[in-house]
Amino acid sequence: MPPRIPGVQRLGTFSICLRPAVKPSTPSLLPLTQTASLSQKEKKRMAKQDPYRWAQMQQRKAAHLKIRERIEAARAIEHGDPIRGITTPFVESFDSAGQAPLSKPPVDDEGNPLEEPHELPTSPHVLNNLIHKEELESAIENAYTLTRPMEPIVGSVSSREYAKQIRLHEEHHAKAVEALQRITHMDNGSANDKLHANIRRCVETFGRHQTDLILTPKALSRGQEREERPVRGGPDTGSSEVQIAILTAKIRALANELEKGRGYKDKVGKRDLRLMLHRRQRLLRYMDRKERGSDRWKHMVETLGLSPATWKEQIST
Repeated sequence: MPPRIPGVQRLGTFSICLRPAVKPSTPSLLPLTQTASLSQKEKKRMAKQDPYRWAQMQQRKAAHLKIRERIEAARAIEHGDPIRGITTPFVESFDSAGQAPLSKPPVDDEGNPLEEPHELPTSPHVLNNLIHKEELESAIENAYTLTRPMEPIVGSVSSREYAKQIRLHEEHHAKAVEALQRITHMDNGSANDKLHANIRRCVETFGRHQTDLILTPKALSRGQEREERPVRGGPDTGSSEVQIAILTAKIRALANELEKGRGYKDKVGKRDLRLMLHRRQRLLRYMDRKERGSDRWKHMVETLGLSPATWKEQIST
């Protein structure tokens, strides 16, 4: 009996596809890398299947995390604080209005200092009640001369009585000098008196009537000529660096007060702090455009400890 030959199937059973065939991807010679985190089930399976490899992975992860923490801490220190920036000796001297020669180191719960005190820049000529030290010395000298008993005419007063008057005058003058020194010392001044003293110190340190004689001016661009400016009639109190220094002193004083007691509830103080921070930020951005890289900019940033956090990013307190 001849074999049975199957017939041709119906055309309706064919599926015709006109799309081109997908070419297989070229195999990559690079090692396979894991792009997604492992699930908990996969981690348990790997730890049970190859514990030595799992321990090595955990050690590498811990080492990477330590390196990341160290790098982030260094970046945070370099970036600084938006309120205080980087504390410098000149900024620390704002607390005593330039009268304390050494800093106050932080202490632990038992009162032991955590670090050694360091030297601070001082301004002994700045006294309370807006008085200069030379003015006080000149006034004391004139008062001594005016109140000193006159030499007696021959025969009018005995030498013993005149010596007694001179001795009483010396005692009274010493008491008056001691009283004046106590009155004009900054330790007996209020917060407003210290603020005025710090403003005077900022004008003396950053005023262009002083810095123009010491610092090199910014280099001019090609084809630009330096303009001759008129001679200043007095101390510089309105330049950007002076205003930034004054705002830094006010910000530090207000921040110190808000950290005490129940200062965290002082909403008006916080608002004033934000306003001063944003005002200083605008002035710093202006100085960044005008004086970036100059000796004036470096002197201001290094002395006041102004970090990038004080002017580069949004400040929110």
